[in-house]
Amino acid sequence: MGVTLDDYNNNVEPAWCPGCGNFGILNAVKKALVELELPPEKVLICSGIGQAPKLPHYLRVNAFDGLHGREVASASAAKLAADDLTVLVHAGDGGAYGEGGNHFVSAIRRNINITLVVHDNRVYGLTKGQASPTTEEGTKAKLQPHGLAIRPLNPLALAISQGGSFVAQGFPAKMDQLVGLIKAAVEHQGFSFLNILQPCVSWDKVHTYQYYQERSYDLAEDWDPADQTKALELVLAPDGRFPLGIIYTNQRPSYDQIVLKGVERPLRDRGVDPQKAARLFDRFR
Repeated sequence: MGVTLDDYNNNVEPAWCPGCGNFGILNAVKKALVELELPPEKVLICSGIGQAPKLPHYLRVNAFDGLHGREVASASAAKLAADDLTVLVHAGDGGAYGEGGNHFVSAIRRNINITLVVHDNRVYGLTKGQASPTTEEGTKAKLQPHGLAIRPLNPLALAISQGGSFVAQGFPAKMDQLVGLIKAAVEHQGFSFLNILQPCVSWDKVHTYQYYQERSYDLAEDWDPADQTKALELVLAPDGRFPLGIIYTNQRPSYDQIVLKGVERPLRDRGVDPQKAARLFDRFR
């Protein structure tokens, strides 16, 4: 018997608002993991605090909930200790690009073999509508009643400019495409970054499903994701449109391949010497 969707069901009722874009992402993740024939015990999903990080709560899978914005750091440590696991991170735009911005950039530089999936809804949904790092300038929000006075972060441009080895963007309403992007991200050897345009039906009445459907487009079949300059030009284009697909890739050794070269793995099976651990703890008392 192969892996099925039932293997990932845990019968926990999602606490998201009806119509939330997170439902589509959840379904896409399940389908992708099943199509990759990954059993739940071989998958770890790290998350933090927020609506997006609730995703692993609704799957029968290994999960680690850490501090807000520290999801990538937790996942990086887990991958080094247990490199036989497929490690994903699910975070919102606030956690990934705000509190976790430095971890995001460091993961790009290290190119550690994990997959970061960001549910980008341009708002802090759990705490009821504050502006996030990707909220557009001038937007009126709970703490910015006269309009946001700063420009939004462009995470795609940041990742491409720093040589991210896999940069892609998807949309929950395009399920087949999103499933394919998640599969490609997981199969990529290195740090995979997938930004998902996730409509927030409660706190953002502008960036709706219709809004993204009218302004998003699929990359051409002959698009060359190895061209960094064209990829940057694409995501910096001032036309207000959203490219969907694999935008940029490059092949280079992953961090775990380099630092664990010649090391007996997985590290978690090597055990811990209690006396060495005690001496280490004593140094920091």
